[in-house]
Amino acid sequence: MPYAAQSAAISGRGSGGTRPVAPPGPPGTIPDSIGREADLAELRTLLGIGAGPAVTDGDHLFVLVRGGYGSGKSALLRALLDEARADDRAVLDAWADPDESRTDHAVLRQLLESAPAIPSARPSGEPPEDGAYHRSLDAVVARLAAGGRRPLLCVDDLQWADAASLRLLRRLMRRADGSPPAVIASLGPGESPNEDALGAVLPLFRDQINLSPLAPQAMEALLDRTLGHDAGQTFLEACQQATGGNHFLLRSVLGILAAAPPEPKPGTATGERTVSVALGALLPELAPAVRSLLRGTVAHGEALVGAVAVFGSPQSVELIAEVTAVPQPAAEDAVHTLVRAGLLHQSEQGVGIAASLLSDAAEQFVPPSRRQELHAGAARFLLGRVAAPEQVAHHLLHCAPGQPSAPEVLRRAAVEASDAGAHDRAARYLRRALREPLAEEERATVLSLLGEAELESSVPTAIDELRRSLQLSKGPGEQTSAARRLAGALFAVDRFLDALDVLERTSAAIRPVDPAYALRLEIDFLFISLVELASAARAYPRLMDLAMTDASGTAVERPLAALLSLRGAMVGEEAEEVLRLARLALGHGLAPADDESVVYHCAILALGAAGRPDLSHDYAEAAIDEARARGAVFQYAHAVATRGNANARLGHTLECQADAEAALEALLEVGVSLGSSHTVFAVATLVEALTRQGRIEEAQSLLERSGLDRQLHPYWINDYLLLARGWLRTEQGRLEEGLADFLTCGARTVARNMLAPGFYPWRSEAALVHARLGRAEEAVRLAEEEVALARRWGVAEMTGVALRALGIVTGGPKGLQLLDEAVRTLETSLARFRYAQALADRGALAIRCGRIPEGRADLQEAVSVAHACSAGVVAEGALRELRALGDRPRTRTFHGVDALTPTERRVADLAAGGMTNREIAQHLFVGLRTVEVHLTHVYGKLGIKGRQGLAEALR
Repeated sequence: MPYAAQSAAISGRGSGGTRPVAPPGPPGTIPDSIGREADLAELRTLLGIGAGPAVTDGDHLFVLVRGGYGSGKSALLRALLDEARADDRAVLDAWADPDESRTDHAVLRQLLESAPAIPSARPSGEPPEDGAYHRSLDAVVARLAAGGRRPLLCVDDLQWADAASLRLLRRLMRRADGSPPAVIASLGPGESPNEDALGAVLPLFRDQINLSPLAPQAMEALLDRTLGHDAGQTFLEACQQATGGNHFLLRSVLGILAAAPPEPKPGTATGERTVSVALGALLPELAPAVRSLLRGTVAHGEALVGAVAVFGSPQSVELIAEVTAVPQPAAEDAVHTLVRAGLLHQSEQGVGIAASLLSDAAEQFVPPSRRQELHAGAARFLLGRVAAPEQVAHHLLHCAPGQPSAPEVLRRAAVEASDAGAHDRAARYLRRALREPLAEEERATVLSLLGEAELESSVPTAIDELRRSLQLSKGPGEQTSAARRLAGALFAVDRFLDALDVLERTSAAIRPVDPAYALRLEIDFLFISLVELASAARAYPRLMDLAMTDASGTAVERPLAALLSLRGAMVGEEAEEVLRLARLALGHGLAPADDESVVYHCAILALGAAGRPDLSHDYAEAAIDEARARGAVFQYAHAVATRGNANARLGHTLECQADAEAALEALLEVGVSLGSSHTVFAVATLVEALTRQGRIEEAQSLLERSGLDRQLHPYWINDYLLLARGWLRTEQGRLEEGLADFLTCGARTVARNMLAPGFYPWRSEAALVHARLGRAEEAVRLAEEEVALARRWGVAEMTGVALRALGIVTGGPKGLQLLDEAVRTLETSLARFRYAQALADRGALAIRCGRIPEGRADLQEAVSVAHACSAGVVAEGALRELRALGDRPRTRTFHGVDALTPTERRVADLAAGGMTNREIAQHLFVGLRTVEVHLTHVYGKLGIKGRQGLAEALR
């Protein structure tokens, strides 16, 4: 389609007085009036089309249709006239053109020429006067009305009509003989050169229809009809954003889509790409049409709209006027006109373009050099107004290097973005800052910040930037910070030896200058050394030599306290001292802003091992809130997994499962694979939670999908997984394999000098399996060893666990005494799951010893406690014992609120609280589709159709 014709189409008029040209697309595929059916029906009623003789003489049928550029008013009139002719109505039509707005009688000539088969319709004489045209028009109208049907007179784009035609139209509409023709006209944007004459006609239109942009519901129906299937929300939103509901733009896009329909599921990324392809095909012809339209609409229109398109987001009129060198009063007037025309929109945020497709088209005619100039001008303007750094940085991204204050502004903007959790945006600012001429120290700072920002999205890229930052760093403080960041990034991708090398070399280099900074590096070095067995053995002597006095009066006290709390829990030092050190370490939280490090997780783990999982839970929860506010995905995932582990110790099995699932979903969302070191802790926690509930197949499937059902590398993080996998295999009846996992866990923890049972009570678990395999002597030996270690450690949970194991493997009255002590020890502890286990085992042994009443009471209490912990395995075991006594206890249900998984319940609660699906996704760091799937399951289990009634169903 030639662009001149397309310009005519988008403006709603014809070229040179001809009818408007339809937009591109297969002929007849997309009707002119598509989306305007309701407006067409209203016009049909107002003008009596299809009404036969019901419309009487004397009725004044004058209708005005108002619409902006591309609103579809011309297409609507065409459709109406086609129906009128099909209804045997005589039609006179004219299409006003701005080029003829000062040519007298231009519109009337068109009206008379359109008269069907009436000779001498045009007046004679050169040039004819108003009176001659008036007489000719009267005669034509009278002849057409002689058949008993009132003729229909139509004028499109009345604002461009010439003054003489407007005068005669007014006279015709005011005629006193009671039989004026029906008149319909359209009025579009643009300033009429004949305002007085137009102003005299407009009040005569009794009825008016204002064409608004198509609503989303109407667009959805059109898309479904065009595509032949459900368009989907994503596809609909893409079309809405591109066209803004503009009728012409939507018809153009629909024409292309009808010629090449997308796949049946356009709500996916494939659908979005299809819209993009359609828009790309439209742009080459649309861009010159938009440019021509803007030039003819208002002075400075091309410059102003071009600037708004380049900026891509709403800007103030003051800024737009400044960068385009248009006087502000003139810019205000032009913007006012363009807003009325439907090309721009204005809000508190500023002036923007009504549809992204128009914006893309307008940007096409702005050359790259001019775009840079516009952004540079905007940056200077905003700097002069002391705007927020990110506002200025947005424009600096698109400027050539050398702009005043660019490095400092970009650095500050990056910090601002990182604090808001927008790490990708921060990285863009910092990469742009590196294009500026920077001193070495300044470049080192920018590289360090860039590496930190990229850790949230691309760790390998971050490593390169952080290594360069370390090379450029000067002074102990900068070197320590750079080395720790680089080591953290290497640790994140399991390059432990490289991380240790960076820390060791940097620590040795700065120790003569600043021992405190060297010690800070050594703390991270020792913690990372524990990951592998070989490095752990080398680091152990130095770890045991450290004391809090080494950091007295320095900023290294808190991280050293974290490491020493871990050491205390490993070797079984005084539990109260471990708690004191852990609390000191966590004085500024799990992720302190002044010293963010994984070493603080040592203190969280130590709290759990020392019998205070409630404190672990609270510290982790605070870290979750902070990570969520900052948008720090890795910090969030680690904190929520840590809270899940605390929930496991507390016996909150469903909450444990929900946390582990949330951690995995967040990590998978940013591309971390199942089975990586980052996910192992969450996987192990989830396996433990599922196994406790008796969901054995799900736990096994998770291990297989994670690639963790095979031999595991001797990383420290895998020791916990060995314990959890041992529990699972034992429940599966794979006793030898379960025993192998427990013993391997034990061998590795002993090699790390983790002798206390606070972290992994592997001896108790191995003893229970040995007993089931008939190896009583080895079972008793391991259980007695763990009881001795636990008593020295002095933590109720571990002591109760060890006593339970020894009681079971001992059996008989002596075993029952040990189980009595285990129950009493665990009864007042926080370990509710362990308490349920001990109750169930004491009840079962009491019955075998002939103490049936006491045994029954224990079993009933065990069922109650286990149910509260959602520990299905323990509850079912106790129920089997009760049924063997002849009892008939209740069974559980799989429908209703109790059937919801922890994650489903969490999503349901957020939805019932009023959060949108997108807000829930952001809150949980998961994708929108994940939330939709969870809610679908929720609705099915609760027997409801949607959000309506969700809050009630959850009660």
